[in-house]
Amino acid sequence: MKNFSKNNYYRDLIKLGIPIIIGQLGTIVLGFADTLMIGHHGTEDLAAAGLVNNVFNLVLLFYLGFSYGLIPLVGNLYGRGKHQEIGQKVKNSLLANFLIGLLLMLVMTIVYFNLENMGQPKELLSLIRPYFIVNVISLPFIGLFNGLKQFFDGITHAKVSMWVMIIANLLNILFNGLLIYGYAGFPELGLLGAGIATLGSRVFMGIALLCILLGSRKFAIYKQGLMQGIINRKDMKDLNALGWPIALQLGMETAAFALSCIMVGWIGTTALAAHQIMVTIGQLFCLILSGVATAASIRISVFYGQNNYSAVIENAKDCFRLELIIATIIAIPVIIFRNQIGGCFTNNTEVQHMVSIVIFTLIAYQFGDGLQYTYANALRGIACVRPMVLYAFIAYFVISLPLGYLLGIHLKFDLVGIWTAFPISLSVAGIQYYLRFKKEMNLKMAQGY
Repeated sequence: MKNFSKNNYYRDLIKLGIPIIIGQLGTIVLGFADTLMIGHHGTEDLAAAGLVNNVFNLVLLFYLGFSYGLIPLVGNLYGRGKHQEIGQKVKNSLLANFLIGLLLMLVMTIVYFNLENMGQPKELLSLIRPYFIVNVISLPFIGLFNGLKQFFDGITHAKVSMWVMIIANLLNILFNGLLIYGYAGFPELGLLGAGIATLGSRVFMGIALLCILLGSRKFAIYKQGLMQGIINRKDMKDLNALGWPIALQLGMETAAFALSCIMVGWIGTTALAAHQIMVTIGQLFCLILSGVATAASIRISVFYGQNNYSAVIENAKDCFRLELIIATIIAIPVIIFRNQIGGCFTNNTEVQHMVSIVIFTLIAYQFGDGLQYTYANALRGIACVRPMVLYAFIAYFVISLPLGYLLGIHLKFDLVGIWTAFPISLSVAGIQYYLRFKKEMNLKMAQGY
């Protein structure tokens, strides 16, 4: 078992966080590559991809959130050296993820048959439908990858999933070129080709991690626990008790963006294309911040299991400071090159101009995003997840969506108005998570630890 330093939190957080960040970035690079390559195939393809990807971002982050329930369980056991028990937790987690995947496939099938009722441009439906179906088919493989990724990250072997993601991204880009544009004798499938390439990458990711777990001697003790462990009510109950609140919290955050995308569709195809570019850029910020915060969650779960509450508090503080530094470093070139960013995705000058204006709201919400990522993950690390559901509901459904509608649709500030709601709602969420974490840790410290 790797030892965590109790003195240099920054160093250990960065050391654990870098491969997680790369792995997290890999998740969005699949969509980023699709957006970049689809945008040069056609504006309508880009707009259709924007709608589908925003709807599926809700599903994928909900799914990812549920799998996060494994991290505090694995981190706690890993900190106490109970490796074989971890294997049994993973076995139960994979079953739970599979069942959630079936539920999500059912939900998305219902959405598919109601696409024409969502008020989107009718000329996009013929592009949206096949791309949507391919994304639905990929869900079980995403669940397999999520469950195994949380296991490898939780035992501080985040480089395993990182390398799998890198290879998957290279395969995705290769087959994007072949299937979107019809290179090397392949059919030119456009948006559908991008979907097929992404499906293949997701299948590879899940199967690759499973083969590594079952085939590597390094993980033999975990394999033994996986093979000999039993599916049991207690583990399933623990996973669901942690997974569902996290999934709902992440789901509501993502729903604010997904439902905002539907409102953007009411404005028009140009706004929808610009919104998709903004979301793609924003996800690069978010998944880097999320990677650092996930690393903090793992460390916090270990220290919390050891009753080292001062280390828990310091890790959370250092995580937030690091989030602000990272966000600032990324924001500088984004602001400098704001007029050129849109051109990387599309040749449409109207879309490019819209992106250069709205991008300031993206920069504005980095403080709130860093705050909410840090303390949401800190709460996960100490297994205090139920209150986050209410806090997320207030921030995203009571504040974000009504405010976005008021500014963007009712007052006709269009895309800028809708995006202005995000910095406010993310800050509200972050403040609520911080106050709850502070309350929980004050109670623990008052008990004399």
